[in-house]
Amino acid sequence: MSRTLYVGNLPWSITSEELADAFRAHGEVISSRVITDRQTGRSRGFGFVEVADEDADQMIAAMNGAELGNRPLTVNEAKARE
Repeated sequence: MSRTLYVGNLPWSITSEELADAFRAHGEVISSRVITDRQTGRSRGFGFVEVADEDADQMIAAMNGAELGNRPLTVNEAKARE
């Protein structure tokens, strides 16, 4: 089982790999993606990290408010689109 975490307030220059690396210190990362603007290809400042279910709560506690690229991250469990 896995859970998907929403990660907001990302530095504009971060890559999906760098995002995954930031979370790996706190548990198993299955995948990560930084959301980009379709027209410009530029980061929209948020992304998602898919993590092992048993590590999710620990990752949220560790990374919510943590600084990445001099920006405090917002991390919580992603909500399904309606």
